[in-house]
Amino acid sequence: MTDLNTLTIAEARDGLRDKKFTSVELTNACLSAIEGSNALNAFVHNTPEIAGKMAAKADADLAKGDAPAMCGIPLGIKDLFCTKGVASQAGSRILEGFKPEYESTVTQNLWNNGAVMLGKLNMDEFAMGSSNETSVYGNVVNPWRRGNDDAPLTPGGSSGGSAAAVAADLCLAATGTDTGGSIRQPAAFTGITGIKPTYGRCSRWGVVAFASSLDQAGPMTKSVRDAAIMLEAMCGHDEKDSTSADLAVPNFEAALTGDIRGKKIGIPKEYRMDGMPSEIEKLWADGTAMLKDAGAEIVDISLPHTQYALPAYYVIAPAEASSNLARYDGVRYGHRATLAAGEGIDEMYAKTRAEGFGHEVKNRVMIGTYVLSAGFYDAYYNRARRVRSLIKKDFEDVFAAGIDSILTPATPSAAFGLGEMADADPVKMYLNDVFTVTVNLAGLPGITVPTGVDAQGLPLGLQLIGKPWEEGELLNFAYSLERAAGFVSKPSKWW
Repeated sequence: MTDLNTLTIAEARDGLRDKKFTSVELTNACLSAIEGSNALNAFVHNTPEIAGKMAAKADADLAKGDAPAMCGIPLGIKDLFCTKGVASQAGSRILEGFKPEYESTVTQNLWNNGAVMLGKLNMDEFAMGSSNETSVYGNVVNPWRRGNDDAPLTPGGSSGGSAAAVAADLCLAATGTDTGGSIRQPAAFTGITGIKPTYGRCSRWGVVAFASSLDQAGPMTKSVRDAAIMLEAMCGHDEKDSTSADLAVPNFEAALTGDIRGKKIGIPKEYRMDGMPSEIEKLWADGTAMLKDAGAEIVDISLPHTQYALPAYYVIAPAEASSNLARYDGVRYGHRATLAAGEGIDEMYAKTRAEGFGHEVKNRVMIGTYVLSAGFYDAYYNRARRVRSLIKKDFEDVFAAGIDSILTPATPSAAFGLGEMADADPVKMYLNDVFTVTVNLAGLPGITVPTGVDAQGLPLGLQLIGKPWEEGELLNFAYSLERAAGFVSKPSKWW
């Protein structure tokens, strides 16, 4: 079989167990697809030798029987995850040449479950971006095109490489991280499924930090079932991460019954933004009707502090970033600037950061440092934290009133062209996260499911938001929506 790379995790798992093919064959199919995908610029550090060894070991484990569900499944890993002995740059020049001597907990969990690493995936620098245009490796290109238009489109960000790789069948699934929508927005732009679990469900240890109170890892997959399978392998308590929840990991796949009869789905009035495209309005209405037809009760709800979410996020996230990124100074690892005669340590710090950080990262570090400064700490940072508490309480009140899940759009539009927002007000780019940042601020689980296409044939997604620690229930709502929508479109291969 030459098209093994197009399989889902569930299909590949069954095929491996039925001995229809081997993990080595499956992995080689993906490696061949990657070799012909340079135009997408999704994979930036290929590891075919490592993949071959891991696949051979997986085949040996499968032959013994009783192997985990992820055993033998080839994955792409976002460049934000530290992988032992493999370049881990977070898409930044300042980490050039950095090869960790340790493995992130999430990737180690995946390897313990027998998964195979194909390589590292492109991303916005330090996960700061919504279009994958801030990477030191260059732009990722969305495998989808607008009709017959050859203009390159964004895959979304920051997990753009992960989204493009999964949508283009370069891997069966990929890891992503989500600080303000960086799994869910690119998943919507590329017609795949992406879930951000509850904050604390997946360990952050070994994941390069952007905003520590918001960052959360999650899977990016071809289906909701695949998301359930992979998420279970990624999760688990980790003593090395003080924010990791000491909770048992459920069998998420077992929760996929598709039965949502009698469940209450909330539709927040505050998400009906001025100027929302009619296609997004229709998508949302159609999704609501699908869930109602499946037996759910639709309830109009209010999340009154939604309008303050984006401003609060763009104070809190840069503040935490300015603190986290202070460790990159050219002393211990990564890029170090060349100094002129007579220049000392202060000049080295300044030059290294000026050369190593890109424009968007510098912007956010400057904003973060400003809002944390003595004269503005209370006016900006503390106020944003109070707003965050109010946003979290909005969700708590809604769930306490009996709502089981909340349905919203995932993005304000379909994928836009690379460079289209380059000269625009930065706030216009930040508005891409308008439907997703509330979930991070409240620490809730959220999932994007592809449910339709726009007039130009580009995929559109809807977002479901769940109760804390109820990823199983959330995945079941998503499964019901996925089945009703019947989205099977794939990008035409042009690369």
